[in-house]
Parts: sequence; C-alpha cells; structure tokens
Amino acid sequence: MLKSFIVFGRFFLFWIVFFFLERLIFLIYFSERISYLQTTEILSTFWRALRLDISMAAYISVLPAIFYVILLFLPSVKIPKIIAKSYVIFFVALFSTIAISNLNLYREWGSKINYRAVDLAINSPKEAIASISSSPLIFLFSILFAYLMCSVYISSKFILYKIADRTKSLGIKLTISFLVLSTLFLAIRGGWQLSPINQSMAYFSNNIVLNHASVNTQWNLIQDVINNKFDNENPYKYYKKDEAKKIVSSLFKKPSQPTVKVLKSERPNIVLIVLESFSAELVGSLGGEQGVTPNIDNLAAEGILFEQVYAASGRTDKGITATISGFPSQAIRSIIKQNAKHEKLPGIAQELALNAYSTSFYYGGESEFFNIKSYILSHGYKTLVDKHSFLSKDMNSKWGTYDEKVFSKQMKDMDTVKQPFFSTILTLTNHEPFELPVKNHFPGDNLENKFRSTTFYTDSCLGAYLKEAKKKPWYKNTLFVILSDHSHRLPANLEEYHPKRYRIPLLFFGNMIKPEFRGTRISKIGNQTDLVATLLNQLSIDPIRYQWSKDLLNPGTQSFSFFNWDNGFGFATENQTISFDNVGKNIILRKNSPNAKIDNELLKNGKAYMQEVYQQYLDY
Repeated sequence: MLKSFIVFGRFFLFWIVFFFLERLIFLIYFSERISYLQTTEILSTFWRALRLDISMAAYISVLPAIFYVILLFLPSVKIPKIIAKSYVIFFVALFSTIAISNLNLYREWGSKINYRAVDLAINSPKEAIASISSSPLIFLFSILFAYLMCSVYISSKFILYKIADRTKSLGIKLTISFLVLSTLFLAIRGGWQLSPINQSMAYFSNNIVLNHASVNTQWNLIQDVINNKFDNENPYKYYKKDEAKKIVSSLFKKPSQPTVKVLKSERPNIVLIVLESFSAELVGSLGGEQGVTPNIDNLAAEGILFEQVYAASGRTDKGITATISGFPSQAIRSIIKQNAKHEKLPGIAQELALNAYSTSFYYGGESEFFNIKSYILSHGYKTLVDKHSFLSKDMNSKWGTYDEKVFSKQMKDMDTVKQPFFSTILTLTNHEPFELPVKNHFPGDNLENKFRSTTFYTDSCLGAYLKEAKKKPWYKNTLFVILSDHSHRLPANLEEYHPKRYRIPLLFFGNMIKPEFRGTRISKIGNQTDLVATLLNQLSIDPIRYQWSKDLLNPGTQSFSFFNWDNGFGFATENQTISFDNVGKNIILRKNSPNAKIDNELLKNGKAYMQEVYQQYLDY
C-alpha cells in the first residue's frame, strides 16, 4: 500500500513544485512592485498559496487516479508509459503557456488571466495579438522555453510511471482506491470546512500583487470560466434585495430643481468623440502632465470641462455600454457580449433617432471586436462605418486605420447627412502596441513615451478635425462631446485598483454652448454613465430609462462616482475615495486618512451599487 502512495505522492508533488516555480517567476517579474516589502512577507506568498496549489494539483490528478484505481483491479492490462508521459507533458505545456501569458496580461490589466482574456484570444485573435505587440515577446518566449524545459526535466525525476501493489488482496486494493479518491476529493475542496476553497483563502497581505501571486493561476482561470459560463448567482450579495435597492435609490434621488441649460438650442447636431485610453493623468487642464494634449487643453478654455469624471471600468467593451447606455460595468462580466441582454439596454442614439436625428457610428477597426457591431446596430445607429469602409492601403495599423483617416471620413460624410445628426467616433490609435504613422513626439522606446506619443497624436488629430470642421456650414449648429472610453495604467504604471487609473476627460465644446458658460469647469464628481442624463436633459428629452445616470449640470444631483475591475470596486465622493477588494473583503486604498464613518458610508454605497448592477445584468 505504501508503494502506491509513494508513486501517487511523487506525481502530486511534482505539480506543487511546478506551481512553486511559476509563482517564483511571477514575483521576480514584478519585483519592482514589491521591492519595498520585507522578505518574510514575500516568502509567505508560497506558504499561503499551498491550499489552492494542492487543489489544482488534485484536479490534474483525478484522471490519472481513476486509471490507477482501475488498473489495480486489472493486473493483466498494461498501458504504455508514453500515454502517461504525454498527459504530463500536455499539461506542463498548457499550464506553462498560461502562466507566461499571465505575466503580460497582469502587466496590462492588473488582473490574472481570466475568462475575458481567453474569450478575446479565441474570438478576436487579431486584436489580441495587437494588444500584446508592445510586450517584450522575445523575453517572454525565453522565459516560457526555460520554464517548460525545466518543468519537463523535473517531471522526469519526480514521477514514477508505474502501477504498484497490483498483486495485493482485494481488501487492500479497495482501501487504496478509497484513500486515493477521498484524499483527492478533500484536496480539491480544500478540506472539511463549511465553505469550499476559494481565492480569498490565499489572500493574506495588504499588497495586492502578493495576494494575486498566492492565487493559483490555473485554478483561478478554471473558476472564472465556470463562473462566467455556468454561474447565474450574484457573487456580490451584501444586503437584502430591498435594502440594496433603497441604498441605490438614495444615490440617484431626483433633484427638485431644474438643470442648468447651457446650450443655445435643444436640437443641435451632436458629435460624440470617444477617445481610446485617454487618461486624465496626461491632460494638462485636468492637472495631468503638460504638453501631451495641447488641443484638448485649448478646447477646455472655450468649452465646459468636467474635472472629476471616472470611467466605468478599464476596457473598451465596458466603456461603450457605459457611455451609450449609461449602464455601469459588471466587473467579471461584459454585457455587450450577450445579445439577448444588451438588446434590453436603452441607448442614447435610440432616443435621438426618435427625435428625428440622423445617427452614425465611426470606428477604424473591426466592429465585430467584442460584439460592438451587434450592440451599435441594436441601439439606434442607422449607419455603421468600420474598417471595411476604408481603402486597403489605409489599413496600416494593427487595429485598422489611423485616427486621422476616421476623423476625415466622418467630417466629409457629415456634409451630406440630414440635420440634426448624432454621430459617434471611436478612436483606436492610442492603444497597444502604440503604433504611429508619424515620428514619435516623445523620444524613446519605453512604453510610457510611446503611450504619450499616441495620446499626443490623437489629440493632434482631434485638433485638426475641429479646425477643419469650423469651415463647415454645420459647425455652428453642432455640440462636440469629448470623453474617453477608459483610462490606462500608463504612464505611471498604476495598479488596477488605483482611482487615477479610472479618471478621464469629459468636455462639451462648440458654438452651441451659450457664451456665458464657455470656459466653465464643473467640479462635481461624476461617472462616464452620467453623460446620457446630462446630455438628454439639455435636449429636454426625459432620461427616465437611464436609472444609473445622473445630470452633472443639475446642482441638485449627488456628487459621487463608482468604478470597478475584476472582483473589486471603487467609490469616490468629495470627502473620500476608497478601493475595495471583493476577494480579500477589505478596503485596499484610501485617498485621504481613514475616517470610520465616511469609509463605512462609501463602502455601503459601493456594495449596494455593485450588487444592484450585477443583479440587473442577471435579470436582463
């Protein structure tokens, strides 16, 4: 019997060593983020990770265990060792690839590889490749090769490819079978405790990088895939249903006073310009770096600048629905991917189409990316222009055509469109791999300056577009709305939970703004989702269908913002901003010094908000 456990134990131990090496690579790769921590805390990561590592090793061992048990009772049956070795090498190769891919994903997204990443790779491979083009691919492939070869070598030393104790009595064989399978069951579950094992059991530190390192990458991915494909339970249940609704309703209480009307007309042309990855950290007029967005800064002096606006989340698919439908991000899910659900969302273009507006959407890339095409055509846009509308010679960016071509085509098309029109432009150049058709404005090959250069380029395209638009007869009747789809970790390499990673520009500009409001700065804290109510109220169109949107120009609406990422959220008010980790169940960042009363109030509001958003998503 002992020999059987030695054989199986060595197989099991190999995978623990395999995960140990992966974790070591992860910590070394992101050593700059943890360099200030004590060595003992960093080393604690390996101990805290054991439960999830053991659980994942048990999952891998299930199939070999079943065959092992069967073969115990069939002494005359032999299975070639090559089959067992192939099983090990297959998973070594698969898990090594996942582990090293996770390094790049974590650098960009701040979260471990998950369902959304796999879905992107499968359904939008070209876009996925474009996203990683700015990564140190040769270096990563070198790590992958070394990790793979090292793991294969270790497996050849650890694993015994043989069946022991096949001649023992039936009772011993049954005992072995029971002990092996029951042990695996307990290992998978994480023990006898009431709650099965989950990611929070690996969390132990106030440093999010260590917590993420302690979570087994493969276990986390499998769990996330299962949750996204098969789990229809709300993972954000903090309060009773009625209590959560009451808290959220209090946040969006309808103000008694009317909004401030800043437009000359209630039926202007509207051009909504959604800028890819524009961060407030690079907008000088918002307190960011100077000289990166000179055109937006100049426009701010003549328009209405909203100073404290946050994106709903950190990706374009969520930014689109937040902007057009006023629907917040669902953290681990993306409603735009599910037609049956997103079609139930309202859309600003729908409201305007009902009020005799011509509607159009312009994007220089593949509109099928993240199901954007389906969403756009389902929400009131009559004309969709994407990469297929441009000449092949203009398809010289990995994402499609550069922003200047898209701006130019939209402007030309507006000359013949029936007014009033509502036209949306989604830019793409300011995206990894940060390619440009011109020389970089900021020298150097580092990602930070590449990002600054593509931001500068798109800002220059915007400036050139508006300069040319002023010559058009439709310009004097047009309101330009400029905002970002989301912010970015660059240039400061911000963690996923940092509020600055979500702060974005929002600007109203054009001759349609009354002279007395030009140059106005709105300090009220708001969200990307607030654009819909703010704009529709200016047009005297009731935004009643947009329950998650508040009017930033109405002095009676509350000043707050909500943003989220995978398994966490942030809530901002004038008194405090917090970031909450839903796995560790604790506040991991505060803008100001801790204040129990204020912190608890924000936490209560954020939890109720997250619960209600996700529940509404499930109910659609």
